[in-house]
Amino acid sequence: MLAHGMVHTYELSIPIFVSIWLTEFDVLSLGVAEFEVTAATLGLVVTAGYGLFGVGALPGGVLVDRIGSRRLITLCLFGMAGSFVLLGVAPNLLVVTLALLLWGAAASVYHPAGLTLLSKGVEERGTGFAYHGIAGNVGTGLGPLLTAILLLFVDWTIVAVVLAVPALVAGAYAIRARFDETAAVASDTTAPDGGGGSDGDSRTEGGVASFTEFASETRRLFAGAFALVFVVVMASGLYYRGVLTFLPNLLESFPAFAPIPLTSLLPPFLTDALGIPPGSGRSLNPERYFYSGLLIVGVFGQYLGGKLTDRMPVEYGLAGGFGLLAVLAVVFLPAANAGLAPLLAVGAILGCALFLVQPFYQATVAEYSPAGTRGLSYGFTYLGVFGVGALGGTVAGAILTYATPTALFATLAGFAAVGSGIGVVLARRGR
Repeated sequence: MLAHGMVHTYELSIPIFVSIWLTEFDVLSLGVAEFEVTAATLGLVVTAGYGLFGVGALPGGVLVDRIGSRRLITLCLFGMAGSFVLLGVAPNLLVVTLALLLWGAAASVYHPAGLTLLSKGVEERGTGFAYHGIAGNVGTGLGPLLTAILLLFVDWTIVAVVLAVPALVAGAYAIRARFDETAAVASDTTAPDGGGGSDGDSRTEGGVASFTEFASETRRLFAGAFALVFVVVMASGLYYRGVLTFLPNLLESFPAFAPIPLTSLLPPFLTDALGIPPGSGRSLNPERYFYSGLLIVGVFGQYLGGKLTDRMPVEYGLAGGFGLLAVLAVVFLPAANAGLAPLLAVGAILGCALFLVQPFYQATVAEYSPAGTRGLSYGFTYLGVFGVGALGGTVAGAILTYATPTALFATLAGFAAVGSGIGVVLARRGR
């Protein structure tokens, strides 16, 4: 839970730093060439880190089947902490780029390692996924908010170092932690006393040790129903990135989200203490808090989804959850045009629904993959969610540039309909 919360804290704090880096740095020097720092330049820099976050999930899945979850999560925590310490001392944009690449590589192994640990070590799998998801939502919602508040008082470099501290503490705990990683599955490698051996890293026989085995196990996975599950997780990632990437920009156009000057909200003594002079252009942007609140509400969706996963077939959960997302995509803009109250209601339901489907597809992966290559299956899962799913932001940007918001939400409804339809297919064909 600590690791999952930190992954998403870092993931969502990076965009807040981008606006600062635009004014902090003038050029990106690669030695043989220099590039002017623009939004496009920083977009490529940030995309590189996020790209590794998704693509690295697949080799991370292979590694977790070989060395176990605890060691990999420990390396992830120290890697992420180190990347933000490096970010805090970065003298130029090249070092910032290196720090983001380090973060992407370290964070990429988390989901296959963490979810493999839950799927093989916890008997009440859905509830475990729910609490795990809640921690991620806390990081997703409160991480950016904490970053923004800290930036009111200290420089961004100090904020980056402060953000590294929780991951360092969690990593120190992970070094000392001892537990049976395969408590919920039958394993011939479990120690005679029922524990996980002296180092707590007992694992089910399996994993891949060569490219030939990797190719063989990959064919084995995709020869069955896991291929359909992979389409579901891609649809989830495309919907998630597509709806969230430009949501604050979309909301700016609605009157209810007009900026509010800070001088009209805070008493003079407080604005003076914060260094905000009268007539300052600094303002409160309500759409950012709507966005953060929507993500925080996802905590309830994660919990509900996890509980339902333990009480109903996961295939039905996929069909219903993605069906709800399709409906919400259709009604979102009409609700926004109808006023603030309808938008808040639809936004709250959307926040829950976005994360309600996650325990369902995480548990579905466990149902449709062998325990010995569970890490590989979750590697492919998060390659689909974060790797392929990252294209959702590109799709959204292109549609908003060349078409309309209505076309965007119709496309999002299509992604959700695909996920719902596959849930129905899986339910009808049986496991």
